[in-house]
Amino acid sequence: MLRSTVSLAFLIATALAVPTRRSNHVLHEKRAMEPRGWTKVGRVDGAQVLPMRFGLVQQNLDKLEDLLMSVSHPDSPQYGKHFSAAEVASTFAPGEETIAAVTEWLLESGIERDRLRLSTDKGWIHVNASVSEVEDLLNTEYHIYDHPNGAKQIGCHNYSVPAHVQPHIDFIKPTVQFNHRAGPNMKQRRSTPINTDLDGLRMADVDVTITPSLANCDKMITVDCLRALYNFNYKPVSTKKNTFGVVEFTPQAFLGGDLDLFFRNFSPSLVGVRPKSVLIDGAVVQTQQQSFNFNGESDLDLEYAMALTAPQEVSLLQTGDLVQGGGFDNWLDAVDAAFCTFDGGDDPTQDGIYPDPQGFNRQYNSKAKTHLDAFLTTILEPESCGIIAPPKVVSISYGQDEATASVHYATRQCNEYAKLGLMGTTVVYSSGDNGVAGFGNVCLDADHNEADDTASVFNPEFPATCPFVTAVGATQVLPGNTVNDPESACERVIFSGGGFSNIFQKPSYQKNAVDKYIANHLTPSPFAPGQFNDTGNARGFPDIAANGANYVIGIDGQFALVFGTSASAPVVASMITMVNDARLAIGKGPVGFINPVLYSPILAPIFNDITIGGNQGCGTPGFTAVPGWDPVTGVGTPNFERLLAAFVVLP
Repeated sequence: MLRSTVSLAFLIATALAVPTRRSNHVLHEKRAMEPRGWTKVGRVDGAQVLPMRFGLVQQNLDKLEDLLMSVSHPDSPQYGKHFSAAEVASTFAPGEETIAAVTEWLLESGIERDRLRLSTDKGWIHVNASVSEVEDLLNTEYHIYDHPNGAKQIGCHNYSVPAHVQPHIDFIKPTVQFNHRAGPNMKQRRSTPINTDLDGLRMADVDVTITPSLANCDKMITVDCLRALYNFNYKPVSTKKNTFGVVEFTPQAFLGGDLDLFFRNFSPSLVGVRPKSVLIDGAVVQTQQQSFNFNGESDLDLEYAMALTAPQEVSLLQTGDLVQGGGFDNWLDAVDAAFCTFDGGDDPTQDGIYPDPQGFNRQYNSKAKTHLDAFLTTILEPESCGIIAPPKVVSISYGQDEATASVHYATRQCNEYAKLGLMGTTVVYSSGDNGVAGFGNVCLDADHNEADDTASVFNPEFPATCPFVTAVGATQVLPGNTVNDPESACERVIFSGGGFSNIFQKPSYQKNAVDKYIANHLTPSPFAPGQFNDTGNARGFPDIAANGANYVIGIDGQFALVFGTSASAPVVASMITMVNDARLAIGKGPVGFINPVLYSPILAPIFNDITIGGNQGCGTPGFTAVPGWDPVTGVGTPNFERLLAAFVVLP
C-alpha cells in the first residue's frame, strides 16, 4: 500500500513537471480599459465561430516615415513620386520567417492547414475557429457585453501567445479591441436646438430662403462666409480625374431632403444631386431613424463638402451595418485590399457585395435570431476588401479617446495612414470637441484610465494623434467681428481638441514647431507633472484649423446651428481637393500627405495665425493659441489662394 502511494505521488509530480502547451505563453495585448457604458453579461458559447485575423509583423516599418517624407516633403527631389499599391505591399510585406513561425504555431495547436489563408500582401493570416479553440490558443476567455441601447459585442480582456511567436505577431482580431462606434465630433447649439431665435433661422419648409450675408458670419456660418474667411473661390476643372471621399459610420446617415433644403438656399445647382454611395461591410444609408443624433453629422459633412467643391463628385464611404456599426479599420479595408483579411478585388467568393438584401433580411428581420446571433452572423460575413480605390482626399469627422485604443491597434492603423500617404492620399481627421478632455469631457487618472470628472490627466483623441494624418482643430469668428477680423480658437459650445499623444512620438516634420512651442510656452510648465505627455518627444496636434462654430445646416427638414471640428475637417479637405484639381489640370499628381508642407517655415505666410483663445478641459484652462504652431489651432487657418500657389509650383 505504501509502495502504491509513493508511485502515485511520483506520477503526479512528474506530470506537473512536464511543460503544458501554454506554459511558454506571454501576455501580448491587454485591453486599454474596460469599455465605458457596457456591461459584461456572460461567456460566449464555445461552439460559436469567430473570424480570426492574425496580424503579422511587417518589414521596413523603421523606414516608413523616411519613405513618406521622401514623397511628401517640399525639399525632397522625390516629392510627388507616390508609390503604387503593389509597391507599398511588397515594401512592407512580412518576411517568410514570420509567416512560417505563426503558421507552425497554428498547425501545432490543432488548426488544419486547409483552414488557413494568407492575405495577398502577406500581412494577415485568417482562420475561422470556434470560441473554444481560440480561448485555448490564446489562453483567454471571450465574454458578451451589453449596451443600454440594445447593442451587443464580444471580446476578451487580454490574450497571450507563445514567447517565440510574439516577435512575429503584431496583433490579433477580434480580441481586446472594442468597437466603440466611432463618435462624431459635432454638437448642436444647446439652448435652442431649432435656432428659432437667431436672425430668422426657423423651422424650414420647401419655400424657405435664407439670403447668405457676410454681415452675420459671427452668428451664422454659411458657404459664403467660409469662402470669404479663407479666400476660397475656385471652380474645379478636373472633376473626372479627381476623387473626394467622406466617411460616415452607420447608423448616422444623411437625408436627401436635408441636402436639398440646404442646397436650395446656398448652392442651387446641387438640388437633387447626391453623393456616390459606397457601402462598406453591410452598410445602409438608413432613413428610418431621424434625429440630430442620426442625421446631423452626415448632413453637415456632405452639405459643406459638396457645396464647396461643386461640381466635383463626392463619394460617401458609408461604413458598418446596423448590428455592430463600423470602426476605422472598416473603411481602410475598403480602400486598401492589402490592409484587409481577404484577397481583395470583386471576387464574390472572397468579398462581400453590400448591401446583401438576403443577408440583411436574414440578419435583421428573422424573429428567430437574437441580437447576439445577428452580431455573430455579421462578423462572419466576408468583408468589403478593396472595393474602391483610395480617394485622393478623405475627410473623417469622427474619433475615439486615444486611451481606449491599445498601442498595437493604434500603431497598426496609423501605419496604414502612412501607406495611404505614400500612395498619394490625404487623410483628414477632426481633432475633437472637448479641448484637452475626451468624449463626454472624460479625463484620465494617473494610470491613464478614463475616470470620473475629478480626474485631471489630459485625454487626447485618436486617430487625430496619429502623425500620418492631418488633424484639424476649430476656430470661430468672435461675436461682433467680421470675416475680415482675426479668428480665435473656438470657445463657444465646443473647444478645439488638441494636445500631445500618449502613444505616438513627435514626427520629424513637426520637430522645430513643437520644440519652439515647448520652449516658449511650456518651460516651465503651467500644468502639474504628468498632466499631459510632457516628455517633449510626443506628437502634437492639431496640424491646422478652420472655423467650427455656428454652421447653418439642413437637418430633419429644418435649419439648425451646429458646432465642432466635424465642420472644420470637411472644409480643409475640400480645399485640398481643389488644390488637387488645379494640379491635375496641369498634368501633376495629387499632393498626398500634406503635413510636411504645412510645417515648412518658408510656407508660413500660407496661414492665418490664430493667437486668441484656448482649449480648456480637465479642470484646467488647457493650452493657449499663440504665434506659430500651438496644440489648439495648429499652424492656423489656410488662405486658399496662397495654399494653392504653394502646392501648384511643387513638382
